[in-house]
Amino acid sequence: MDNLRLSLNNSRTRLVVASMVLSTILTATVLALVYVTANRSIKSETRSVVSAELTGLADEYERRGLIGLITAIERRLPSASERDALYLLTDRSGIKLVGNLKSWPANITAGSGWVDLELRRSDNDQLVPISAASVRLPGGERLLVGRDAVARQQFDRVLLRSVALALGIALILSVLTGWLFTRLVFSRLSDIASTAENIVSGDLSRRMPMRGTGDEFDQVAGTLNNMLDRIEELISNLRTTSNSIAHDLRSPLSRLRQRVESLSDPGKSDMDREVDIARATGEIDHVLRVLGQLTEISRAEAGLGREQFEEVDLQQLVGDVVELYEPVAADQGIQLEISGQSAPLQGHRPLLSQALSNLLENAMRYAPQDTAITISIAEDGAHTSLSVRDRGPGVPEEELPRLQLPFVTLDPARTERNAGLGLALVAAISHMHGGAFVARNCDPGLETTIKLSRHP
Repeated sequence: MDNLRLSLNNSRTRLVVASMVLSTILTATVLALVYVTANRSIKSETRSVVSAELTGLADEYERRGLIGLITAIERRLPSASERDALYLLTDRSGIKLVGNLKSWPANITAGSGWVDLELRRSDNDQLVPISAASVRLPGGERLLVGRDAVARQQFDRVLLRSVALALGIALILSVLTGWLFTRLVFSRLSDIASTAENIVSGDLSRRMPMRGTGDEFDQVAGTLNNMLDRIEELISNLRTTSNSIAHDLRSPLSRLRQRVESLSDPGKSDMDREVDIARATGEIDHVLRVLGQLTEISRAEAGLGREQFEEVDLQQLVGDVVELYEPVAADQGIQLEISGQSAPLQGHRPLLSQALSNLLENAMRYAPQDTAITISIAEDGAHTSLSVRDRGPGVPEEELPRLQLPFVTLDPARTERNAGLGLALVAAISHMHGGAFVARNCDPGLETTIKLSRHP
């Protein structure tokens, strides 16, 4: 009993049983409908033929009298066996006048309608089931016309055996179909479950298997793989960020501790203490700045602030940011150029301004004097691209994918001015807007691009 209960708790078994039950019920319903319809059709046809023949013989009696009726029946008797036809004509006292039945049935009243009974035939002296109708003629004679039901009963038995055989075959096919269906479904689910267990165990490099059929399972597997790619990327970024935070904040916090401890040195002058306090304040500002940027990246990666999306005119936004940075660029001998246009899109205006500012600051950091930085706007399918290109030395190709990672900088040493979080924030803002951050070398210079979805 426990094994049976355990087997029924199995999803595959339940699906096979459900398939078998539903297929059996459907097949049985169809076959029963066929049987009933065929049986009724045969009975209806038999009754129609007998009723027509009975009416014809009654008309013969009206036209030609009793002798004419007897003659008409006698003409039909030679072929009666082939047609399974039965006739019996008696006088008013029940004495047989003509027919292939021995006697009038004792429990049947002439004119009582359609009856099913057993009578003995006179031609072979066999008791046979018949279906017949009768009528009492005007002279008191009784006329019975029917059909031998043996053939119909044999047909019923054959039909029932055929129905039972078809039902058995349908049952076997339903079990086979259910087994094949569950094997197909659960083999795919088993592959997904096995891969998921490996992922849960810590192997984030595993991906859901795809068979290239393009079916729903492949679509689900593709969606899960995209999700796993994103999760792996976020975890990798988290590990990098955690390590980088520990590395980047250890030094300023250590220096801050030294500054604070030095304040208690009785041999220090007031001027030295003021210098230490100023330096400690600078270290605190640097830590707060790094933490603030990390908070902004986390909020953008989580999609917080989408409720503040509004229609943004990129030409106006670019113009405002360029106007802000033109004096600084002019001091460095750098010219800012704007090209392209696009339709307004939905976005977070302050964050987009911050992203463009970070790209401009990064470009101005490496752009040579007396060169131009180009800010380009372009539409590409469902995305709008916002690009910033300088004419500097560019970036080694192997470093391009790492530019959007937190705490990644090409400076030989990180300073308070550059903690390597600017482009990471730009990438996070791009993802928040349904796009991506792309960087490529242009020979000369580096072009950094924010791709923004027009309908994030």
